[in-house]
Amino acid sequence: MLPSDNKQGSLLDRLTESVVRRIAGRTSRRDVLTKLGGAVAAVPTFMLLPVSRAGAATAKPKAMTPFGAKAQAKDELACDYWRYCAIDGNLCSACGGGVHTCPPGTAPSPTSWIGSCYNPQDGASYMIAYRDCCGQDSCNEVTCLNTDGDQPTYRPMANNDIIWCFGTGTSEMYNCSTAAVVGKAS
Repeated sequence: MLPSDNKQGSLLDRLTESVVRRIAGRTSRRDVLTKLGGAVAAVPTFMLLPVSRAGAATAKPKAMTPFGAKAQAKDELACDYWRYCAIDGNLCSACGGGVHTCPPGTAPSPTSWIGSCYNPQDGASYMIAYRDCCGQDSCNEVTCLNTDGDQPTYRPMANNDIIWCFGTGTSEMYNCSTAAVVGKAS
């Protein structure tokens, strides 16, 4: 025994040794590694738990697109009407139909492309389904080309360059496009 050792040091050593031996006698290395691995895997999930954050109430609004900054909610016959942020074609509202209805004598396409448009009236964004109306020649009254969120052709659900008149059962001739609100965008 060294002169600097005292009874407290040896008592602490004996207590530690006793605890470690008791744990070692009850568990295996695999058990310790399993519990350690479980703890390591569980730690990142704590970040996913719902927590009240002080800054949540002062969240910044999403960056507005150039179209959203100039969009209006009064004139359905103008290309800057808020629902037309991703429309490409003739407006059915100017061709005898409505914003979300086809003109008489035409049929809506069974498929559509989608866009997310900002409504300046209530400050919310909405999912819009754009459908082509088919069966008659183009009316060409008001033609708009807006490209908010437009995607390449290999992402057809968000591409406004495709004529969607296939599968209507009538003529595949394009007439105009509608813009129906599907629901609020998050």
